[in-house]
Formats: sequence, structure tokens, C-alpha cells
Amino acid sequence: MSETPTTTFGGRRAIPPNNSNAAEDNLPTEELQGLVPRGVNLQDYLNVTGVHLFKEKWDTNKIDHHTDKYDNNKLIVRRGQSFYIQIDFNRPYDPRKDHFRVEYVIGRYPQENKGTYIPVPIVSELQSGKWGAKVLMSEDRSVRLSIQSSPECIVGKFRMYVAVWTPYGILRTRRDPETDTYILFNPWCEEDAVYLDDEKERQEYVLNDIGVIFYGDFNDIKSRSWSYGQFEDGILDACLYVMDKAKMDLSGRGNPIKVSRVGSAMVNAKDDEGVLIGSWDNIYAYGVPPSAWTGSVDILLEYKSSENPVRYGQCWVFAGVFNTFLRCLGIPARIVTNYFSAHDNDANLQMDIFLEEDGSVSSKLTKDSVWNYHCWNEAWMTRPDLPVGFGGWQVVDSTPQENSDGMYRCGPASVQAVKHGHICFQFDAPFVFAEVNSDLIYITAKKNGSHVVETVDTTHIGKLIVTKQIGGDGIQDITDTYKFQEGQEEERLALETALMYGAKKALNTEGIVKSRSDVDMNFEIENAVLGKDFKVTITFQNNSSNRYTISAYLSGNITFYTGVAKTEFKNEAFNMTLEPLSFKKEEVLIRAGEYMGQLLEQAFLHFFVTARVNESKDVLAKQKSAVLTIPKVIIKVQGAAIVGSDMIVTVEFTNPLKETLKNVWIYLDGPGMMRPKRKMFPEIRPNSTVQWEEVCRPWVSGPRKLIASMTSDSLRHVYGELNLQIQRRPSM
Repeated sequence: MSETPTTTFGGRRAIPPNNSNAAEDNLPTEELQGLVPRGVNLQDYLNVTGVHLFKEKWDTNKIDHHTDKYDNNKLIVRRGQSFYIQIDFNRPYDPRKDHFRVEYVIGRYPQENKGTYIPVPIVSELQSGKWGAKVLMSEDRSVRLSIQSSPECIVGKFRMYVAVWTPYGILRTRRDPETDTYILFNPWCEEDAVYLDDEKERQEYVLNDIGVIFYGDFNDIKSRSWSYGQFEDGILDACLYVMDKAKMDLSGRGNPIKVSRVGSAMVNAKDDEGVLIGSWDNIYAYGVPPSAWTGSVDILLEYKSSENPVRYGQCWVFAGVFNTFLRCLGIPARIVTNYFSAHDNDANLQMDIFLEEDGSVSSKLTKDSVWNYHCWNEAWMTRPDLPVGFGGWQVVDSTPQENSDGMYRCGPASVQAVKHGHICFQFDAPFVFAEVNSDLIYITAKKNGSHVVETVDTTHIGKLIVTKQIGGDGIQDITDTYKFQEGQEEERLALETALMYGAKKALNTEGIVKSRSDVDMNFEIENAVLGKDFKVTITFQNNSSNRYTISAYLSGNITFYTGVAKTEFKNEAFNMTLEPLSFKKEEVLIRAGEYMGQLLEQAFLHFFVTARVNESKDVLAKQKSAVLTIPKVIIKVQGAAIVGSDMIVTVEFTNPLKETLKNVWIYLDGPGMMRPKRKMFPEIRPNSTVQWEEVCRPWVSGPRKLIASMTSDSLRHVYGELNLQIQRRPSM
């Protein structure tokens, strides 16, 4: 009778997938080639009695490898660069008769050809680009080695062994967690795929653990600080866990293209139980509102400890967490904000706004949306899979918008390829091109079924693309890295190139584009403060010698920042007569009571003004958004700003509204100074102030930042921050 067969693995070899950094199989301590003769004691041969990794923050290994900021007591090095270890033996080492080597192992099924088992040979001279160990010093019973890793090595947590040769086989050290070694990407190494040649850029895009995210509206740009916290305790392990959860094969984890693509899928939980669940419906009863997060640390630590997706995120939260993931592993990364970002469902490079015959927007026909802003990430790497010239910054986007190869992810897409219209190159370049370069087209849907193009706006989408400046909190305009200036010959050529690759389709409209009207219309929104009345002023300019009558109306909507309307709170129609060559204004008062009861997460008000010139039948249409000015959280500190000294942090918020705020949560974060904390206040009455005091003891010197946010049932997106300069502890 045959036995029940055990599980077999498909493929040419019966080796299961090696896709978990956390899983491990220990190497045998003895690999003997036969029976050891009687009377031979293997302990008489060279035996390892101790291994020293020089892994303290002040040791040269961590300082030279720029890993001294990691709050982690293991050795952390960057690939392609040498580091030092010391091995102690039971007797003095004699290179003429003693042979040993260092071994690094990752995962459960190590194989040398997959890079998951790395035997490091002892060599006379280290060779660039190859693993090797050189004896620097042999003194008494100790040997000091300089070990160099390959610049293409897998990125992750390796187990380390020392193997000694005897005439009867190999003796190997036991598994010791204290000698575990993390190996990261190395932007300081010219042979690494993520090499970045500017030291200021490396300091910003790899080592800076506090960032600034820009949001709001093109005409009213707002910013908030974000704690990336890539060096905080547990974050490196959490980032490796994200790749384990994705079941990413270990052999691919040395390739930044693959790592960033897996990251873009895993930071959202849409189809793979990833880090964050997205929510844009303003209902956050089962989690934290996206606007309340102050940084990535709480999110990643909760994901690893609970092994479940965290609630909730929106685009800037996805981008903040993804930036932490990339920088933590050593890939240079930054957050980018695109104002008036197109979400074009069929990537035809046109955003179709359908109007009814009376000039109002047809919500039934209009399916495309324009986001007031959208945040994504750029990661720096070479692209050997693309033609020369398309390396450098790559768009990677973890906000779940569209499906890419069966999963919600986007990128890496070469920014250079997007700029020049070469959107045939992987990954997802057509979608990114549409986000920054679509045409906005107003189309009247006639009752007889025909469509007439009223106006085409070629400059609205991708109006401004920005990131944080290097070494400061200011704004850096990077629009010209994505597109040529509107109207330039190169810009038309890029569009034609994209058209050649099939991204831009012909206008799906009948009839011809109307000639320009004799009447110009525009409108301005007064600075709008939360809880206060404000005005919208519409202006008409008659450029002809004809007299015209105008029928117009203004529609005010509460909208999500994604451009999707929730509800209309204002609808006002008016008529006016325009004399020849005249200019006229119409003011519409927006009362606080009209919008306050229905505000959303980000307090966006969207206005749409349409007007018909009755004599010529011309339709004029304009749309603009207003971001309400919101009160701030105040942060104060008392005490000396010195490493190791206690400081008292006071957080203060005053309710400026005429209503009581309920279920108020205040969040406080300060990377290098305190762990993220939160406190709940059941209610804050109108014009009342709440205070919260915490004691913090900084452990990192230099420029630091305290970041606070406030969220409640009826008011969100309230922030505050305080810049501090933490001094080193005076030496005694």
C-alpha cells in the first residue's frame, strides 16, 4: 500500500516560493563529509567564540552608511559599500592552514543563484561590484574584516553565519539574532540603481524624516507637515512586512522598479489586504478620518501589529505612507501635488463636461472628474528596461484609482517619458499623461441627441505641479518636468507623439467648435473664512457694438477634493443687459448658514457659473473652487530644547464656530522627540478653548517639528505645527 504523497510544488524544481523575509530555516551547524575518525575532536580546529558587528549609532558602520538615525539596535548597512566586523576564535588565526568564510542568508529556502544564500569569500583585495571579505587585521585571537556587498544585493534582513573548513567538513556558528544584518538600497553608491549624485538631494529625499504636503486649490495653496518617521522604532520591520504580505519573491527585492511597483499596490488595501483603506464618503465611524493623521508611524505600526488594513486614507495619506516606505528602504522619494488633476476613465486625454441646453451641468452624462489636487510620489532610479534617458524621477501612485495589470497600482512611469509623450513605455504612462495634460471640453447635449462643443480649455488640467523645496518648507514648482509650456512647439509635438501612441482620441462630438463669443465672462470668490458670509462677483465684458441680454445662474456645491459634488447649497439665477463695449458686475452673497451644515472633510466649495447670450445663443461657462480658511491648533513648549531634557508641550484649540464641536480628537506627533499621541474631548462649546499638556524628552538633535491635528464630527482638517532647534546634550 502506497503512502499518501506529501505536498509537491509545481515547476522544474520542488522548491516552494521564497517570499517571506520573516520566515527562516536555520543552516546546519555541522556539514560533515563522512564519519569523523575516533579520537578526532572537531573542537580542536578553528572555532568561533564571538562576532562583533560595530552596530552602535556612534560606530563607523552606521555613520558611514548613513543609518545612524534608525532607532534599531541591529547592524544596518547600505549595499555596494564596505563595512567592518570582528570575529573572535578559540586560538590565533593562521591564514596558511585555517579557512573560513562569512555567509548571509535570507528567507526560508536559500539558494545561491537567487541571491538568497550569499557565501562571502576571503579575498586579498575587494572588487567593486562584488561580494568579498578582506582581512584588515589579525591580532591575538581576533580577526577584523572589511566586508563589501554587491550593489545589486537583495534588500532586507539577513541572517549571518561564520563557516570554518576542517578536513572532515564544515563547522558553522549557530543562529544568533544579535548578528542579523539589514541591507538597504544605497543612493551614495554609483553602481546602485538608486544612485543620486547630489548630497543635498540625498539629505532631503532619503534622510529627511519630516515633510510638507501641499493641498488646497490652485488659487489658494495650503500646506501641512507630515512625519514620515522612517527611522522610528519598528518602521523598518513594518516596511519589510509590507513586502512579505504581498508575497513578493525575495529574489526581486533588490530591484527598485519591482519594489516600488509592489509598494504602490500594497499601500492601498483595495485588492490585496494592503496598508490603508481609502474612503471618500465623509463617513469614518469605524476608523480615523484621513485628515487626522499627522504621519505614517501609527499607520504602519498598527498595520504590522494587527495584520489588517488601517482605516482610513485619502491621496495625501497614501502618498505620505508610501514616501516612508521608499525612504526607509533607501529609495530617494518625494511627494508631488498636481493641481487640477484629471481622472479620465478611458485615458482619451479629454475631460468631457456635458451641459444641458439651459447651461447647467448634466450629472447624468458627465462621468470624468477633475480633482482640485492629487498627491502622488516620485521615486528616483535607473530604468534599464527602457531606452536611455528615461531614468531619474518615476511617478508611483498608491491611491487606488485605476486597475493596472489586475491590481490597483500605478507606476513606476518615467516623468521624462510623460513630458515627451512617449507613453508606450511601462508602467501606466498614459494614465499619468492624462492626469497632467488632458483638455477640458464643454459640450452641450441637445434634446435632439446631438452634441455641440461650446469651448475647449487646453490649459486647465495640470495647472501647477509642486513638491517641497530642498532644505526648507517652501514650495518648488516642477511643472516643467512633466510638460512643456502651453503653446510651445515642443508641447504640441509631445501631444502628437502621445496621439501616435494611441492615448488621445479624436473628439467624440458632432458639429463644429463654436467661434468665440463677443462677450467675456469671469468671476472671483472673496476670501472665504469658515463660519462667515462672503461674496462671489461675476463680471461680463461686451467687446462688440451690439447690445446683448444675458440669462445666467450660479450653482454652489459642496464637493469632495476629487471634484465629485455631494450637494448643491446655492442656486441663484439673474438676468442683465449689456450695452455695447460695456462692463458689468453681479454680486451674489453666500451666507454661512447655507453651507455650514453640509461641509465635508476638506471644506471645498465649488462654484459653477453659466450664462447664455440670448441674441447669439452663445453659452459661457466657468468653474472655480474655494477653500475655506480654517482655524489652527496652537502648540507651545516650555523647558530647554536639549536632547535628554524634559519639555512641556501645550496644545491649544479655540472653537470659532457658533455651534458646539462634539467627539473632538487632538493628535500630536514629534519625530525624534515623542511618539505619536492622541487625546479625546467630548465637546468644545462655541468660543471655548481646550488645552492638553504632554511631557516630551527629545532623543534627536537638530531641526525638529511638533505637528498637531484636530478632528471632530463637524470640523476637520485643522492643523498646527511648531519648529524647534534641539541642541545636543552638553558633554561633561
